[in-house]
Formats: sequence, C-alpha cells, structure tokens
Amino acid sequence: MPTPNPRHPNFPIPGGPVLRAKGWRQEALLRLLENVLSVGEDPDNLVVYAALGKAARNWASHGAIVRALCEMEEDQTLLIQSGKPVGLLRTHTRAPLVIMANCNIVGQWAKAEVFYELQRKGLICWGGLTAGAWQYIGSQGVIQGTYEIFMRIAEKRFEGSLAGRFILTAGLGGMGGAQPLAGRMAGAAILCVDIDPQRAEKRKAVGYLEHVAPDLDTALAMIDAAVKEKRATSIGLVGNAAEVYPEIARRGIVPDIVTDQTSAHDLVYGYVPKGMSIDQVRSLREDGQGQLMAASRASIVEHVGAMLDFQRKGAEVFDNGNLIRTQAREGGVSNAFDIPIFTEAYLRPLFARAIGPFRWMALSGEESDIARIDDLLLSMFPDNRIVTNWIRLARDNVPFEGLPARIAWLGHGERTELALAVNRLVEDGELKGPVAFSRDHLDAGAMAHPNIMTERMKDGSDAIADWPLLDAMLLSSSMADLVVVHSGGGGYAGYMTSCGVTVIADGTDAAAERLEHALTNDTALGVIRYADAGYEESLDEIAAKGIGHVPVG
Repeated sequence: MPTPNPRHPNFPIPGGPVLRAKGWRQEALLRLLENVLSVGEDPDNLVVYAALGKAARNWASHGAIVRALCEMEEDQTLLIQSGKPVGLLRTHTRAPLVIMANCNIVGQWAKAEVFYELQRKGLICWGGLTAGAWQYIGSQGVIQGTYEIFMRIAEKRFEGSLAGRFILTAGLGGMGGAQPLAGRMAGAAILCVDIDPQRAEKRKAVGYLEHVAPDLDTALAMIDAAVKEKRATSIGLVGNAAEVYPEIARRGIVPDIVTDQTSAHDLVYGYVPKGMSIDQVRSLREDGQGQLMAASRASIVEHVGAMLDFQRKGAEVFDNGNLIRTQAREGGVSNAFDIPIFTEAYLRPLFARAIGPFRWMALSGEESDIARIDDLLLSMFPDNRIVTNWIRLARDNVPFEGLPARIAWLGHGERTELALAVNRLVEDGELKGPVAFSRDHLDAGAMAHPNIMTERMKDGSDAIADWPLLDAMLLSSSMADLVVVHSGGGGYAGYMTSCGVTVIADGTDAAAERLEHALTNDTALGVIRYADAGYEESLDEIAAKGIGHVPVG
C-alpha cells in the first residue's frame, strides 16, 4: 500500500506487494514516476526540481503515461516525447519498456526564448536530468557527490579535514538542498542562503538543515562559534545571495570554501534578482521576461563578483554546475571562468574510470531492503574506501525521501556485480520487492556539457554530444528498461545533452541478463569516452578490466 506523504498529501509514496500493471517491470516504472512527484518541489504543477524540471508535460500526458504503463504488455515499448506519450508499439520482451526524448531542440534554435515559446504552446517540457526520467530520489541523489567534492577539497587544502572550516553556499532547492547535510557530514560549519523561506524550512523539516538563522549577524555568529569549537553544523539564512555574499565580503570575512547552487541557469523561472520578492518575480514571468532576465543577470554579476573577491583572498571557490559563471560572463564579468568547475577540479580522475553516482530504489517501499543492500555493499567492497565510508555515513545521517533509496559512487564492473547480487536477493526472497537501478545523468559517458561535465577536456572535445547519443543507443541495444536522451531547457537550452537509464532487478534470469549487459556497457562507454580524450586513468582501466576499446593510430 502507498505510504501517506505529509509534505505532499496528494502524492503518496508508492510501495507494497500489489501490482496495478501487468508485470513488475511496468509497475516499477510507474512507481518511479509516482516517486519523483512525491519528493518533488512543486508536484501540483508536475515540477520535480530546478524550477522547470518536470515529470510529464501536463496532467493529461501524465494520465496517459499512467494508463499506458498499467495496460502495456512486456513486449511493447512506450515512446515519450518531451513528457508526452506518443506511441505504444510492439517490439519484443528484451526491448526497453520506455524510450524518451526530452527537450531536444535543433542547435540554431536551442535558446532559452525559443524554449519558453514552445513551452507556452504546450509543445515541450524540460525533463531536467533525473526529473523527466523518473529517477530523482530527493536531495539524496546528489548528496554523496557534494560530500565527495568537499572531501577532495579537504585533502587538497586542509590536510584532510574540514573541522573548523567555514563553507558559504546558496540554494536550498531540490539539488542545492543536499549541501547543508553534505557539509555537516564533511565536518564543516556550512552557511546556506536561499531567498525562499519555505525551502529553508523544508530542508530543516526533512533533516538536511539543522538551523535557520533570523538574520545575517546571527548566522555569522553561529558559524563563528562552530568554527572556533571545530563543530560541524549547518545554518540556513533566508536572503538573496547577490546581497549576502557581497555583504560578507565587505565585512572582511573570508570563508574557507565558497560555491553556489541557486537556479542561476534559468533567469526567468529560477534565479531571483536582488531587490525583488518572489511574488514580484512570478508576476513578470509571462509578460516581463526581458526585464527579469536583465535584472537576474545584473544580480549574478554582483553575486559572482563577490565569489571572485573571496577567491582572490584565498578561499577555495568553485562552480557547482548551475551556469552561474556563464551568466556572469554574459553580463560582463570577463574573468568569471577563473572560478573552476567542480568536475574538472575535483572529480575528473573518478569519472575517467567511470566511477560516478550510481543509485537504487527499493520498490517495496521498505527501508529494510536498503539496509540489507547496505550490508551487501560493505561485504562485497571492503577495500573500496569511498564506498564503505559513504555507506556508513549515509546510514547514520541521510534520511530517506520517498521510496527508500541509496546512492554510491561505483565504477565499471562494480555496478554490475552489485546489481546482479541484489537480483539474486530478490529471487531468494531476502528482499520484500524488486529494486530499480539507475544513475545520475552526470556520469562518465552520459553527458556532454562544456560548462560542467566536459569543460576543458584534454583533447578539446568539450562540446561533442555524440557520446550521450551513443550511450542511449547502446543502452537500448543492451536491453535496459528505460532509456532517455535529454537536452537543456530554459536557461540550460543549448548547453547540454545527457542520457539516462533505469534497469529493474525483479529476481528473474531475464533481469540478470538486462542488468549485466546494460550496466556493464554503460560504464564501458564511459571509460572509452575518457580514453578517447587521452586520460591515462581510463587507459589503465581498459587494460586492467579488458574493456573492448578500439585504439586508432
């Protein structure tokens, strides 16, 4: 039976043994669609996160998707075009159940204003990354990545520890909401600014944020006390980062680490300019888009200016993947890209080995299933320091949102080994239901984004989008249950293309075949992508694991 959802009463958390669809594969995808809305930021409008990332184009499309998933046979494939189901075709039992393409606009037309016009006409929606692919698991989906970034900075700058260190950041939405918990888990005192008081209270209510300060003076005093005591804590502050960051700089305070995860990618539906209330911004979104975009970009100029000031004074400053540097440069900040992107600065050696944010969701709705898989992970990979450290931390600190889920940075071979072992647990009845395996779109072979994932690639291949397209075709050939290709919408229009995948472990031999082929080939392509760009780590991985790379020259 579904579980009541106090945050969104109209969107219960799915679970239980009763199927509404004709098989667990179809039921699993239905539950994942329900789950992203149960943990979404604005499910009444189908928005999951990032201001515009939607689970379906509109409610009519959502209803048609649900009906199709309930009625379809296992030898059919549902086609979804930008959140709207357009075909249910006969394929075969080894074909994907769902193939999606979300927000892919021809290059010369892939601009924010074109997207907004198509959206107004009801012809398109942006699927974010994991929103429209029904893979979002709440803030937990990015929390380990955020934690690992902080820990790489600790190793690089602070002798391996962030105890007694001050992190300044902003954004407490569906992605940014992971930051306060990740910072506290890393041992730091972290201050998180957000313009929306409801977001701050929401993160506090779900256990990701400890305190909400009434004003900047109090917030800084709380941070100062925690730093002096080397006490980990997370403080929220309701305010506009474009005003708060410059004011902290004016006071001569230099945080140890500075970043930002506001919705700076979208100047109309995401970022809120300084001097404007949220209600004022909403009133301009239809008829005052030009004014709003100009005001947002002007605020981002000041926002990034303060970040650069902190950097000049010795802070470790990085872009967390929200296009804030790009917006600032377009607003006239010529040196905005002096701030490095997190992927290149801290995580690229991991991605070069296809180590990235793998995730799984207990479709039963039972937390005990995740606990059993935690035990399995610790026994299977005792020498993997990143994984064992994370699982122990997550068990003690990370609350579940929606379907119980977990994320762990696993690489080539490891993902397949885990998934096959879990499939056997399902078969043997050790788990109370099947498990869905997925990953973030920000993965080794799955994303082309020259200002985030593929910035400053060694061979200059930053903007080549062939890799996520190859990944989608390969995953379809490898029998994955759901395959999706997304491109950017809103302020991300024209900036990225990514591929997503979901495979269901239902305890059958057919599931084992799908898991083995899809998960192994997905990471193999990731390693090949970086090997093709000349990364030594990838070449080493190919040699060590026998990946079928075809060298040229």
